[in-house]
Amino acid sequence: MMKGLGETIKSLRTEKGLAQPELARLIGVSKGMISIWERNINEPKATHIKNLALALEVSSDYLLGLKDE
Repeated sequence: MMKGLGETIKSLRTEKGLAQPELARLIGVSKGMISIWERNINEPKATHIKNLALALEVSSDYLLGLKDE
C-alpha cells in the first residue's frame, strides 16, 4: 500500500530528526499546519510542496508518491 502525503511528510521529517516546529520554521508555515498535513486533514499548496521537498531533501515527485527515490 502506498503511503499518503501526510505519512510521507511525517516519516521524512522524523528521519531528519526535525520536530514539527523546526520544519514549520524552515518552510514558513505554522506548526499547526505541519500537523494538519501529517494527519491528512488538508494538503499543502504547490509552493509549500516545493519548500517541503527542499527542506526534506527529496523531489516533489517523491513527496507526492509519483517516484521512488
